[in-house]
Amino acid sequence: MFDNTDNLVFVGYICAGLAALLFGSVSTVAKPVLSSIDPLLISSLVYLISALVFAPSTIINYRKSVIDKKNYLLIFASAGFGGILAPVFYFSGLNLTTATDTSVLINGEILFTVLIAILFFKEKVNKIGYLAILLVIIGVSIITTNLSFSKEILSLDLGNLLVLCSTLFWAMDNNVSKLIASRVPIDRIVFTKSIIGGTILLVIIILSGISINVKYEQIPNILFLGILGFGGSLFFFLQSLKIIGTVRTILIFSLTSVFGMIFASAFLHESIGNHQIFATVIILSGIYLINSKYSHKKRD
Repeated sequence: MFDNTDNLVFVGYICAGLAALLFGSVSTVAKPVLSSIDPLLISSLVYLISALVFAPSTIINYRKSVIDKKNYLLIFASAGFGGILAPVFYFSGLNLTTATDTSVLINGEILFTVLIAILFFKEKVNKIGYLAILLVIIGVSIITTNLSFSKEILSLDLGNLLVLCSTLFWAMDNNVSKLIASRVPIDRIVFTKSIIGGTILLVIIILSGISINVKYEQIPNILFLGILGFGGSLFFFLQSLKIIGTVRTILIFSLTSVFGMIFASAFLHESIGNHQIFATVIILSGIYLINSKYSHKKRD
């Protein structure tokens, strides 16, 4: 039998898994759209759509929570890192490189997030935690590279460098969001971050004279990205941060690479090899260690 704490932790893991599932679809859904839409525009659109989705619940519950100036500053910082800089760098990089290279480099978010959490936010990781980190990193590396790094990945061309930079900004956002998530309702955080990021990017687009031209057939992709790919994944990610902490959330979120490979296979007809199955087992083993050992020590 599970007590209330066990049930809550389980919900945290489910939220992290759902966030990984939804965000894992982003590169597959976004890649075709980027062929004719400026990365700034798609970044703005997906966050404005996300803001619209969470606006009703935010308005209804507006008076139930009061946000002080300190928390607003944190939300603005989070919006700057995760709602403006990260998506612009990500979509710009994805537009210049391949979805496969992007899935490899996006794993930098794991390292940056854990490093920032340990160095600046004093989140503790014991030996089992470090082993879990190592297993997850090994697993996502195998599943995305087949242990054979191409020249394109190692050369750090502009597209790859932009994607790598986006992971640093999202890592900063992850740790700042952890502070906010314990003080402000999740739906309000998502709405505020999204409306700030989307609006500022829209102003930049207008001032820069970037063409706002979206084709009818691209609307479903953009709606999916705004509602589920970014809005939904951010909501579940923040819920998980609030419940189980930064390190465990980001490690489970690394399943994004696994889901990304599955989506690529389903929609791009790429085959899944034995090395990818083996890597999945390694990743799940790391997650099991987080659950059975690391989390118990954290509760004691």
